[in-house]
Amino acid sequence: MSDKVKGINTVCIHSGELHDLEYGSAVSPLYMATSYDYQVKSGDLYPRYFNTPNQQALCQKISDLEHCEASLIFGSGMAAITNALMAFLHSGDHIVVQTSIYGGTYHFLTELCAHYGISHDFVDGSDQKAFSDKIKSNTKVIYIESPSNPLLEVIDLNMISALAKSRDLVSIIDNTMASPVNQNPALFGVDVVVHSATKYMGGHSDILAGTISCSKVHRDRIFSSAKMFGANLSEYTIWLLERSIKTMGLRVACHNANAQFIAEWLEAHPSIAKVHYPGLKSHASHEIAKRQMKGFSGVISFELAAGLNAEQFLEALRVIKRSLSFAGVESTALLPAATSHSIVGEQARKTMGISDHLIRLSVGIEDVEDLIRDITQAINVIK
Repeated sequence: MSDKVKGINTVCIHSGELHDLEYGSAVSPLYMATSYDYQVKSGDLYPRYFNTPNQQALCQKISDLEHCEASLIFGSGMAAITNALMAFLHSGDHIVVQTSIYGGTYHFLTELCAHYGISHDFVDGSDQKAFSDKIKSNTKVIYIESPSNPLLEVIDLNMISALAKSRDLVSIIDNTMASPVNQNPALFGVDVVVHSATKYMGGHSDILAGTISCSKVHRDRIFSSAKMFGANLSEYTIWLLERSIKTMGLRVACHNANAQFIAEWLEAHPSIAKVHYPGLKSHASHEIAKRQMKGFSGVISFELAAGLNAEQFLEALRVIKRSLSFAGVESTALLPAATSHSIVGEQARKTMGISDHLIRLSVGIEDVEDLIRDITQAINVIK
Protein backbone atom coordinates (compact mmCIF):
# COMPACT_ATOMS: atom_id res chain seq x y z
CA MET A 1 0.00 0.00 0.00
CA SER A 2 1.21 3.52 -0.79
CA ASP A 3 2.65 5.51 2.10
CA LYS A 4 0.23 8.27 1.10
CA VAL A 5 -2.71 6.18 2.29
CA LYS A 6 -3.19 7.02 5.97
CA GLY A 7 -6.91 6.66 6.67
CA ILE A 8 -7.65 4.09 9.36
CA ASN A 9 -10.55 2.48 7.50
CA THR A 10 -8.54 2.20 4.28
CA VAL A 11 -5.69 0.54 6.18
CA CYS A 12 -8.13 -1.81 7.91
CA ILE A 13 -9.57 -2.90 4.57
CA HIS A 14 -6.68 -2.91 2.13
CA SER A 15 -3.36 -3.16 3.94
CA GLY A 16 -1.76 -6.60 3.76
CA GLU A 17 -4.55 -8.14 1.71
CA LEU A 18 -3.72 -11.13 -0.50
CA HIS A 19 -4.66 -10.82 -4.18
CA ASP A 20 -6.43 -13.60 -6.05
CA LEU A 21 -4.49 -13.53 -9.33
CA GLU A 22 -6.54 -16.31 -10.92
CA TYR A 23 -10.11 -15.17 -10.28
CA GLY A 24 -9.74 -11.62 -8.96
CA SER A 25 -11.96 -12.21 -5.93
CA ALA A 26 -12.76 -9.22 -3.70
CA VAL A 27 -11.46 -10.94 -0.55
CA SER A 28 -8.16 -12.56 0.29
CA PRO A 29 -7.89 -16.22 -0.75
CA LEU A 30 -7.50 -18.74 2.07
CA TYR A 31 -4.53 -21.11 2.07
CA MET A 32 -5.49 -24.01 4.34
CA ALA A 33 -2.32 -26.02 3.70
CA THR A 34 0.01 -27.09 6.49
CA SER A 35 2.65 -28.30 4.05
CA TYR A 36 4.43 -26.35 1.28
CA ASP A 37 7.28 -26.90 -1.19
CA TYR A 38 10.41 -26.17 0.84
CA GLN A 39 12.15 -24.77 -2.24
CA VAL A 40 9.69 -21.97 -2.94
CA LYS A 41 11.21 -18.51 -3.14
CA SER A 42 9.60 -17.29 0.08
CA GLY A 43 11.38 -19.91 2.17
CA ASP A 44 10.26 -22.78 4.37
CA LEU A 45 6.56 -22.07 4.78
CA TYR A 46 5.13 -23.74 7.86
CA PRO A 47 2.26 -22.63 10.14
CA ARG A 48 4.31 -22.91 13.33
CA TYR A 49 6.91 -20.58 11.80
CA PHE A 50 4.28 -17.80 11.47
CA ASN A 51 5.06 -17.40 7.76
CA THR A 52 2.25 -18.94 5.71
CA PRO A 53 0.62 -16.64 3.12
CA ASN A 54 -2.37 -15.68 5.24
CA GLN A 55 -0.20 -15.19 8.32
CA GLN A 56 2.23 -12.92 6.50
CA ALA A 57 -0.55 -10.86 4.95
CA LEU A 58 -2.37 -10.33 8.23
CA CYS A 59 0.88 -9.50 10.01
CA GLN A 60 1.44 -6.72 7.48
CA LYS A 61 -2.02 -5.30 8.14
CA ILE A 62 -1.51 -5.34 11.91
CA SER A 63 1.96 -3.81 11.59
CA ASP A 64 0.56 -0.98 9.48
CA LEU A 65 -2.23 -0.40 12.00
CA GLU A 66 0.25 -0.20 14.89
CA HIS A 67 2.94 1.69 12.93
CA CYS A 68 5.46 -1.08 13.57
CA GLU A 69 7.95 -2.91 11.39
CA ALA A 70 6.75 -6.43 12.12
CA SER A 71 4.06 -8.49 13.83
CA LEU A 72 3.25 -12.04 14.90
CA ILE A 73 -0.15 -13.67 15.36
CA PHE A 74 -0.89 -16.13 18.18
CA GLY A 75 -3.65 -18.47 19.26
CA SER A 76 -4.84 -16.21 22.10
CA GLY A 77 -4.11 -12.94 23.85
CA MET A 78 -2.38 -14.77 26.69
CA ALA A 79 -0.20 -16.61 24.17
CA ALA A 80 0.92 -13.25 22.81
CA ILE A 81 1.56 -11.87 26.30
CA THR A 82 3.49 -14.88 27.57
CA ASN A 83 5.58 -15.19 24.39
CA ALA A 84 6.47 -11.50 24.53
CA LEU A 85 7.53 -11.73 28.17
CA MET A 86 9.44 -14.99 27.93
CA ALA A 87 11.42 -13.75 24.93
CA PHE A 88 13.04 -11.04 27.04
CA LEU A 89 13.10 -12.67 30.49
CA HIS A 90 15.37 -15.44 31.74
CA SER A 91 16.09 -17.05 35.10
CA GLY A 92 17.45 -14.42 37.49
CA ASP A 93 15.86 -11.48 35.66
CA HIS A 94 13.45 -8.94 37.12
CA ILE A 95 10.39 -7.17 35.70
CA VAL A 96 8.54 -4.02 36.82
CA VAL A 97 4.78 -4.31 36.27
CA GLN A 98 1.83 -1.99 36.64
CA THR A 99 -0.38 -3.25 39.48
CA SER A 100 -3.72 -2.80 37.71
CA ILE A 101 -3.54 -5.38 34.91
CA TYR A 102 -5.57 -8.21 33.43
CA GLY A 103 -6.05 -11.09 35.87
CA GLY A 104 -4.51 -13.69 33.56
CA THR A 105 -1.32 -11.65 33.19
CA TYR A 106 -1.15 -11.10 36.93
CA HIS A 107 -1.50 -14.83 37.53
CA PHE A 108 1.20 -15.67 34.99
CA LEU A 109 3.68 -13.28 36.60
CA THR A 110 2.98 -14.34 40.17
CA GLU A 111 2.70 -18.09 39.63
CA LEU A 112 4.39 -19.31 36.47
CA CYS A 113 7.35 -16.92 36.45
CA ALA A 114 8.24 -18.18 39.92
CA HIS A 115 9.04 -21.56 38.33
CA TYR A 116 11.65 -19.86 36.11
CA GLY A 117 13.29 -17.80 38.85
CA ILE A 118 12.03 -14.48 37.46
CA SER A 119 11.21 -11.85 40.06
CA HIS A 120 8.78 -8.96 39.72
CA ASP A 121 7.59 -5.81 41.44
CA PHE A 122 4.12 -4.36 41.02
CA VAL A 123 3.82 -0.58 41.08
CA ASP A 124 1.05 1.99 41.13
CA GLY A 125 0.61 3.01 37.51
CA SER A 126 -0.43 6.53 38.47
CA ASP A 127 2.90 7.11 40.24
CA GLN A 128 5.59 7.81 37.64
CA LYS A 129 8.37 7.72 40.21
CA ALA A 130 7.32 4.25 41.37
CA PHE A 131 8.47 2.66 38.11
CA SER A 132 11.99 4.10 38.29
CA ASP A 133 12.31 3.35 42.01
CA LYS A 134 11.70 -0.36 41.44
CA ILE A 135 14.25 -0.82 38.65
CA LYS A 136 17.14 -3.05 39.72
CA SER A 137 20.42 -4.12 38.15
CA ASN A 138 18.75 -7.29 36.83
CA THR A 139 15.56 -5.59 35.55
CA LYS A 140 14.94 -6.35 31.89
CA VAL A 141 11.33 -5.36 31.17
CA ILE A 142 8.73 -2.75 32.09
CA TYR A 143 5.21 -4.07 31.46
CA ILE A 144 2.08 -1.93 31.39
CA GLU A 145 -1.56 -2.10 30.30
CA SER A 146 -3.17 1.18 29.25
CA PRO A 147 -6.06 1.66 29.55
CA SER A 148 -6.14 -1.13 32.09
CA ASN A 149 -8.70 -3.86 32.62
CA PRO A 150 -11.05 -3.21 34.41
CA LEU A 151 -10.37 0.20 36.01
CA LEU A 152 -9.34 2.00 32.81
CA GLU A 153 -6.14 3.29 34.38
CA VAL A 154 -4.08 5.30 31.86
CA ILE A 155 -0.28 5.35 31.87
CA ASP A 156 1.88 8.10 30.36
CA LEU A 157 3.43 6.26 27.41
CA ASN A 158 6.09 8.91 26.76
CA MET A 159 7.23 8.58 30.36
CA ILE A 160 7.42 4.78 30.23
CA SER A 161 9.28 4.63 26.92
CA ALA A 162 11.77 7.32 27.96
CA LEU A 163 12.44 5.54 31.26
CA ALA A 164 12.90 2.18 29.53
CA LYS A 165 15.29 3.59 26.95
CA SER A 166 17.32 5.45 29.56
CA ARG A 167 17.90 2.17 31.45
CA ASP A 168 18.24 -0.08 28.39
CA LEU A 169 15.03 -1.97 29.18
CA VAL A 170 12.32 -3.37 26.93
CA SER A 171 8.92 -1.72 27.32
CA ILE A 172 5.85 -3.87 26.64
CA ILE A 173 2.23 -2.71 26.61
CA ASP A 174 -1.07 -4.55 26.44
CA ASN A 175 -2.98 -2.24 24.08
CA THR A 176 -6.12 -4.39 23.92
CA MET A 177 -8.48 -2.00 25.66
CA ALA A 178 -7.62 0.86 23.30
CA SER A 179 -7.27 -1.05 20.00
CA PRO A 180 -4.97 0.22 17.23
CA VAL A 181 -7.76 2.60 16.21
CA ASN A 182 -7.58 4.57 19.45
CA GLN A 183 -3.91 4.30 20.42
CA ASN A 184 -0.57 3.47 18.81
CA PRO A 185 2.03 3.03 21.58
CA ALA A 186 4.91 2.59 19.11
CA LEU A 187 4.48 6.24 18.12
CA PHE A 188 5.29 7.11 21.74
CA GLY A 189 8.39 4.92 21.80
CA VAL A 190 7.01 1.75 23.41
CA ASP A 191 8.97 -1.28 22.14
CA VAL A 192 6.43 -4.12 22.01
CA VAL A 193 2.66 -3.80 21.55
CA VAL A 194 0.47 -6.76 22.52
CA HIS A 195 -3.22 -7.33 21.79
CA SER A 196 -5.85 -9.85 22.61
CA ALA A 197 -7.19 -9.86 19.05
CA THR A 198 -10.18 -11.69 20.48
CA LYS A 199 -11.45 -8.26 21.45
CA TYR A 200 -11.72 -5.23 19.12
CA MET A 201 -9.80 -6.76 16.22
CA GLY A 202 -12.15 -9.76 16.12
CA GLY A 203 -15.06 -7.78 17.43
CA HIS A 204 -17.81 -10.38 17.07
CA SER A 205 -17.15 -12.71 20.03
CA ASP A 206 -16.25 -15.60 17.74
CA ILE A 207 -12.45 -15.43 17.31
CA LEU A 208 -9.69 -16.28 19.80
CA ALA A 209 -6.34 -14.71 18.86
CA GLY A 210 -3.44 -12.56 20.00
CA THR A 211 -0.90 -10.30 18.29
CA ILE A 212 2.51 -8.80 18.91
CA SER A 213 3.84 -5.76 16.99
CA CYS A 214 7.36 -4.36 17.30
CA SER A 215 10.63 -3.77 15.45
CA LYS A 216 12.08 -6.48 13.21
CA VAL A 217 14.87 -7.01 15.73
CA HIS A 218 12.43 -7.62 18.59
CA ARG A 219 10.20 -9.67 16.32
CA ASP A 220 13.09 -12.00 15.49
CA ARG A 221 13.87 -12.46 19.17
CA ILE A 222 10.26 -13.31 20.01
CA PHE A 223 10.04 -15.63 16.99
CA SER A 224 13.11 -17.60 18.06
CA SER A 225 11.27 -18.92 21.11
CA ALA A 226 7.68 -18.67 19.85
CA LYS A 227 8.30 -21.20 17.07
CA MET A 228 9.14 -23.75 19.78
CA PHE A 229 6.14 -22.96 21.99
CA GLY A 230 3.75 -23.69 19.12
CA ALA A 231 1.14 -21.01 19.85
CA ASN A 232 0.37 -20.09 16.25
CA LEU A 233 -3.18 -19.51 15.02
CA SER A 234 -5.05 -21.71 12.54
CA GLU A 235 -5.20 -20.50 8.95
CA TYR A 236 -8.97 -20.32 8.87
CA THR A 237 -9.11 -18.19 12.02
CA ILE A 238 -6.44 -15.93 10.55
CA TRP A 239 -8.62 -15.47 7.48
CA LEU A 240 -11.63 -14.69 9.68
CA LEU A 241 -9.61 -12.21 11.72
CA GLU A 242 -8.46 -10.41 8.57
CA ARG A 243 -12.10 -10.16 7.53
CA SER A 244 -13.12 -8.77 10.92
CA ILE A 245 -10.39 -6.13 11.03
CA LYS A 246 -11.80 -4.62 7.83
CA THR A 247 -14.66 -3.12 9.86
CA MET A 248 -12.67 -2.38 13.03
CA GLY A 249 -12.35 1.35 12.38
CA LEU A 250 -16.10 1.76 11.96
CA ARG A 251 -16.93 -0.49 14.89
CA VAL A 252 -14.53 1.17 17.31
CA ALA A 253 -15.78 4.64 16.37
CA CYS A 254 -19.28 3.54 17.37
CA HIS A 255 -18.01 1.84 20.55
CA ASN A 256 -16.24 5.09 21.49
CA ALA A 257 -19.26 7.31 20.89
CA ASN A 258 -21.69 5.03 22.72
CA ALA A 259 -19.35 4.57 25.70
CA GLN A 260 -18.68 8.30 26.03
CA PHE A 261 -22.42 9.03 26.04
CA ILE A 262 -23.20 6.31 28.58
CA ALA A 263 -20.24 7.20 30.84
CA GLU A 264 -21.42 10.81 31.06
CA TRP A 265 -24.98 9.64 31.67
CA LEU A 266 -23.89 7.22 34.41
CA GLU A 267 -21.75 9.83 36.13
CA ALA A 268 -24.78 12.12 36.45
CA HIS A 269 -27.12 9.34 37.64
CA PRO A 270 -28.04 9.40 41.36
CA SER A 271 -27.90 5.58 41.59
CA ILE A 272 -24.26 5.40 40.42
CA ALA A 273 -21.50 5.96 42.99
CA LYS A 274 -18.39 5.94 40.78
CA VAL A 275 -17.56 5.76 37.07
CA HIS A 276 -14.15 4.85 35.57
CA TYR A 277 -13.71 6.05 31.98
CA PRO A 278 -10.76 8.01 30.55
CA GLY A 279 -13.09 10.11 28.40
CA LEU A 280 -14.54 11.75 31.53
CA LYS A 281 -12.98 14.97 32.79
CA SER A 282 -13.19 13.50 36.29
CA HIS A 283 -10.84 10.64 35.35
CA ALA A 284 -7.49 11.04 37.10
CA SER A 285 -5.55 10.67 33.83
CA HIS A 286 -7.99 12.35 31.46
CA GLU A 287 -5.41 14.85 30.21
CA ILE A 288 -2.85 12.10 29.55
CA ALA A 289 -5.51 10.08 27.73
CA LYS A 290 -6.35 13.07 25.53
CA ARG A 291 -2.69 13.42 24.53
CA GLN A 292 -2.12 9.82 23.53
CA MET A 293 -5.52 8.44 22.55
CA LYS A 294 -7.72 9.23 19.55
CA GLY A 295 -10.76 7.75 21.31
CA PHE A 296 -11.36 6.40 24.81
CA SER A 297 -12.52 2.81 24.19
CA GLY A 298 -15.87 1.14 24.56
CA VAL A 299 -15.32 -0.17 28.08
CA ILE A 300 -16.58 1.50 31.26
CA SER A 301 -16.44 0.28 34.84
CA PHE A 302 -18.68 1.62 37.60
CA GLU A 303 -20.15 0.98 41.01
CA LEU A 304 -23.76 1.33 42.05
CA ALA A 305 -24.81 3.50 44.95
CA ALA A 306 -24.76 1.99 48.43
CA GLY A 307 -27.54 -0.52 49.01
CA LEU A 308 -27.92 -1.54 45.37
CA ASN A 309 -26.88 -5.09 44.56
CA ALA A 310 -24.54 -5.46 41.54
CA GLU A 311 -25.39 -9.13 40.89
CA GLN A 312 -29.12 -8.37 40.90
CA PHE A 313 -28.47 -5.46 38.52
CA LEU A 314 -26.74 -7.77 36.04
CA GLU A 315 -29.58 -10.28 36.30
CA ALA A 316 -32.11 -7.55 35.53
CA LEU A 317 -30.48 -6.48 32.28
CA ARG A 318 -32.38 -7.52 29.16
CA VAL A 319 -30.40 -6.13 26.18
CA ILE A 320 -26.93 -6.08 27.73
CA LYS A 321 -25.63 -9.64 28.12
CA ARG A 322 -23.71 -11.15 31.02
CA SER A 323 -20.52 -12.34 29.36
CA LEU A 324 -16.91 -13.13 30.23
CA SER A 325 -15.27 -11.18 27.42
CA PHE A 326 -15.57 -7.65 26.00
CA ALA A 327 -15.33 -5.59 22.79
CA GLY A 328 -17.92 -7.49 20.78
CA VAL A 329 -20.56 -5.67 18.77
CA GLU A 330 -23.03 -6.66 21.49
CA SER A 331 -22.93 -4.92 24.89
CA THR A 332 -21.87 -7.12 27.79
CA ALA A 333 -21.34 -6.74 31.53
CA LEU A 334 -19.75 -8.68 34.36
CA LEU A 335 -18.28 -8.50 37.85
CA PRO A 336 -14.45 -8.62 37.50
CA ALA A 337 -14.10 -9.91 41.06
CA ALA A 338 -16.11 -13.00 40.11
CA THR A 339 -14.65 -13.51 36.64
CA SER A 340 -11.59 -11.92 35.00
CA HIS A 341 -9.86 -11.15 38.31
CA SER A 342 -11.17 -13.94 40.52
CA ILE A 343 -7.88 -15.80 40.00
CA VAL A 344 -5.73 -13.05 41.56
CA GLY A 345 -7.26 -13.35 45.02
CA GLU A 346 -9.09 -10.95 47.33
CA GLN A 347 -6.03 -9.13 48.68
CA ALA A 348 -4.60 -8.48 45.21
CA ARG A 349 -7.96 -7.16 44.03
CA LYS A 350 -8.06 -4.84 47.01
CA THR A 351 -4.59 -3.55 46.14
CA MET A 352 -5.69 -3.01 42.55
CA GLY A 353 -8.79 -1.13 43.70
CA ILE A 354 -11.23 -3.72 42.35
CA SER A 355 -14.16 -4.07 44.71
CA ASP A 356 -16.52 -7.05 44.76
CA HIS A 357 -19.24 -4.72 43.46
CA LEU A 358 -17.37 -3.22 40.52
CA ILE A 359 -19.21 -3.70 37.21
CA ARG A 360 -17.37 -3.76 33.89
CA LEU A 361 -19.58 -2.69 31.01
CA SER A 362 -18.41 -3.33 27.44
CA VAL A 363 -20.52 -0.96 25.37
CA GLY A 364 -21.49 -2.40 22.01
CA ILE A 365 -22.69 -0.75 18.82
CA GLU A 366 -26.42 -0.99 19.49
CA ASP A 367 -28.52 2.17 19.49
CA VAL A 368 -27.38 4.00 22.59
CA GLU A 369 -30.95 4.91 23.56
CA ASP A 370 -31.77 1.20 23.89
CA LEU A 371 -28.75 0.66 26.14
CA ILE A 372 -29.70 3.60 28.37
CA ARG A 373 -33.25 2.26 28.57
CA ASP A 374 -31.96 -1.18 29.59
CA ILE A 375 -29.67 0.18 32.31
CA THR A 376 -32.50 2.38 33.61
CA GLN A 377 -34.98 -0.47 33.88
CA ALA A 378 -32.37 -2.69 35.60
CA ILE A 379 -31.70 0.01 38.21
CA ASN A 380 -35.42 0.47 38.80
CA VAL A 381 -35.85 -3.29 39.30
CA ILE A 382 -33.29 -3.48 42.12
CA LYS A 383 -34.23 -0.27 43.94
